[in-house]
This record gives sequence, structure tokens and C-alpha cells, in this order.
Amino acid sequence: MTNEVRVRYAPSPTGHLHIGNARTALFNYLFTKHYNGKFIIRTEDTDEKRNVEGGEESQLRYLKWLGIEWDEGPDIGGEYGPYRQTERLDLYEKYVDELLERGLAYKCYMTEEELEQEREEQRAKGQVPKYSGAHRNLTDEQIAAFEAEGRLPSIRFRVPENETYTFHDLVRGNITFESSDFGDWVIVKKNGIPTYNFAVAIDDHLMKITHVLRGEEHISNTPKQMMIFNAFGWTAPTYGHMTLILNENRKKLSKRDEHILQFIEQYHNLGYLPEAMFNFISLLGWSPVGEEEIFDKDTLIDIFDPDRLSTSPAIFDQQKLKWMNGEYIKNVDLEKVIDLAMPHLIAAGKLPENMDEERRKWAENVIALYQEQLGYGEEIVELTELFFTEEINYNEDAIKVLEEEQVPEVLQSFKNKLDTLESFTADEIKAQTKATQKETGYKGKKLFMPIRVATTGQTHGPELPQAIALLGKEVVMIRLDKVLEEITAN
Repeated sequence: MTNEVRVRYAPSPTGHLHIGNARTALFNYLFTKHYNGKFIIRTEDTDEKRNVEGGEESQLRYLKWLGIEWDEGPDIGGEYGPYRQTERLDLYEKYVDELLERGLAYKCYMTEEELEQEREEQRAKGQVPKYSGAHRNLTDEQIAAFEAEGRLPSIRFRVPENETYTFHDLVRGNITFESSDFGDWVIVKKNGIPTYNFAVAIDDHLMKITHVLRGEEHISNTPKQMMIFNAFGWTAPTYGHMTLILNENRKKLSKRDEHILQFIEQYHNLGYLPEAMFNFISLLGWSPVGEEEIFDKDTLIDIFDPDRLSTSPAIFDQQKLKWMNGEYIKNVDLEKVIDLAMPHLIAAGKLPENMDEERRKWAENVIALYQEQLGYGEEIVELTELFFTEEINYNEDAIKVLEEEQVPEVLQSFKNKLDTLESFTADEIKAQTKATQKETGYKGKKLFMPIRVATTGQTHGPELPQAIALLGKEVVMIRLDKVLEEITAN
């Protein structure tokens, strides 16, 4: 591309960073970085009733956590600021005045009750509700009378008649709307605040935005924004509308859907890695060439091709996300895994917040046992339960193992050999397991499964000699004694 690519992600500070919004930000980021352009954050905060305290800060914090950086924004400024719409009201006023002077906009004094009555009458006739244009051509006397009543006007854009709006969508190809589909729409509300479609068009022009990638729910907004661009003789950006994200039941991902965690903060709190989240979200509605699915950020920037944005809805597959995060966990430094998992053991009350060096080292070794199995940080609590419980409740599979005829002989031999150990290390335990094999003649599952079940309560798990060493001699001997007592009593 010859001209500098400039794209924007424009969150509303109405809540936390949602998966869908994160995808929009991420695709814009990949797009502009692929073309060596500029990525802009612009806060669309004009809907003051819905704004929440700390909403902007939260959105920006989790974008940064994901690994998305920006070149201009409300927190760092830039050449085309300010970057919050509520700080740009004077800018909008200038363009509103121009449209009023040119007769391309007008004041509408209809009350909400009158507008609703109009919509009801249209529905009763089987018509799609839209503004009738009742106040399109008010006389000075009518205006004076409405103002004498104390009515506050909204300002509406005068939609051109018999106009066709066609734009080439990066995802969907050519899309066409007719101006007759729209009634004159509000560009400034009665409280003096500009509406979304008006402010967005002005901002996109003034900030020299070249491309707009956003969700498909914005398709119907595009012609309204094009109307503003046309009214001022400006060139509209190139638009691309991404498909919906669906849940595993192929229903639209809704913020009320409790089956799927909706917000990036939740994944952060559960102990997901930002690199894995970045990778996973990049594949929600975009696909690379080939079968590979694991990519670092630099590679994704390099291979991102907008032509490969999907025309089919993306499926949010929670199991795939967990698998992908697990792949990342396997390949990061152990220190990072410890940082990810340790807070969850502390929060669950398994470990004290302030540990001495010996206890901390023990906890780190326990976590290290599960690096290969861990799907996300919080899973460490369930995975390591065997290290923090006195009573083992054997499940059906474990009981079946303990009922096998060779078990008493194997466990008694193994216990006798452990009893002689002064150094209770994984290497020593491994050696005594081999000695048990030699003494009893049992090997493979006949040997290892009874030992695993009796000492850990599980039929599968981490490296067994290491797990036994970390459990400690006292705990292991008590567990072996108890199992032997129970199975010989039956």
C-alpha cells in the first residue's frame, strides 16, 4: 500500500474488554503492523449513561496484557488528539453548524412520545419504522412556537433522495444500500452530544483513518457514515466487517452466555498466557495458509492477509483454547509457570502467602511436576490435590487396581524397601521400585499402578518417583500402611 495505513480501535468505556472487542482490536493491530502503519486507540465515551468508572483503564490494561501496543491514544496522546470523544465536542460543533448552514441538517422538535406514536402507526401498517421527516421543513413560526413550549431540538441529517451507497467490504465484497432505506437520522441528541455515526465519521476523517475493521453488526452503520463523508466531500475509509463469533452451540456469543467466559480479564485471572490468548483470538475469523495453528505475534504480523478473513462465523472453542494455552505452558520457562500457578494455590488456601525458603522450593517443585499437564494456572489446584490432602478417596478405577491379587505383595515389598531409605529422593525411590520388581517378579502396570494408586490416589499423573519424593516419607508410609491394612482385612 502506497499511503500510510492508519487504523483505529474505538472502545466504549462501558465495561471490561470482551472477547469480540479484543478480536476487533487484534485484527486492526495485525492489519496495520503488517503494512507498517499506525494503530490508534480512540475512546468513544459519548454514551455517558452507560460508561462505567475505570472502564477505559480496564480496556487499555488488558489490551496491553494481550500484547497489543498502539501509536496514538488517550493515554499517550498523538498528533490527531484528543482521543476521547467527550474532549472533541468543540470539533463536532463546527461541522454540525456547517451542515445546518448548508441545509444538510435541521432541528427536529418532536418529543419521544410523538416519535413512538409515529413508529407504532408505521408498524400497524406493516412498515419498517423510520423517521417520517415531519419536522424537515419547519417554518420560523413553528420553530419559535416549539421553543416557546420549552422543547429542546435534536439535529437530524437530511438524507439525500434516490441515492445509492455502495462500498467494497474487505470481507464480503460489494455491499449496497439505498437512501430510501433510511429516515433522516439524528446527528446530535437533545442534550447536545453527537451520536455515534456522526462523531465516528468526523473522527475517522480528522484522524486520517484509512481502513476500518469491525464486527458485522456495524454494516448498517456504514451508509450513514458514508453520508457524512459525502456531505463534506471527503473520501471514506475502506471498510471490512468481520463475521460473528458463535459459541459451541453455534449461537451468537452473548455477554449473557454463562457457558463461555466472555472477558479477557477472566482469562488473565484464571492463569492463561497472553501469548496463547493472542494466538487463539487471531484465528477467530481468520485463517493462515496451511495446517499450523501455533504462531508467535511477529509471525502473525508477517503472515496476516486480510483476504483470508472468513466469510463464515467463527466458533469459540473453549477446549481448543485450553489445549493451545497448554501448548504454550509446555514451552515457557518454569519460572513463568510458577508465576502463573503459585497465586492460585495461595488463593485456594493450599499454601501460605508468606513461605519460608524450604516450603517455597517444595511448592515450586510440585508445580514443575505438572508443567506438561497444565491447561491454565488455576488448574494447578485440582491437579495437585494429592499433595494437600490427608484422606484419599479412591475412585472406581483406583479401587479396581487395588483389588488385583498381586497388590498386597507389591505394596508390602515396596513399603519395606522405602522404610530403609535415609535419603528420600526420586532417584532412590526409582531404585527401590526396581528392587521391588526384582523381588516380586511383577513389572509394568502390575507393579507401577498399585504403587501409584496407593501413594497418590490416582491412576495416572506426573512422574511417579518425583511425586512420591515430594509427598515425603512420612505421608507415603502412612498411605501404604492404610492401604495394606484395608486390603488385607477384606
